[in-house]
Amino acid sequence: MANSKRATVYFDPGLHEALRLKAAQTARSVSDLVNAAVRHDLDEDAGDLAAFRARRDEPDLDFEAVVEDLKQRDAL
Repeated sequence: MANSKRATVYFDPGLHEALRLKAAQTARSVSDLVNAAVRHDLDEDAGDLAAFRARRDEPDLDFEAVVEDLKQRDAL
């Protein structure tokens, strides 16, 4: 972690306690757990953005038309 950056993060007391316990039980540092959680969240965002890009050329659907179609097919 030679190139690590320091940040101050404020946790709810219960969340902080749970995080400290998990760190102790898994022999990982609180920083490692927080980094992994943030990395996971950002990876999910990247996946969402890729899905949006892949579908950007699809036509927009009119909500009312979709509802009406579902009604006509007795799907609602």
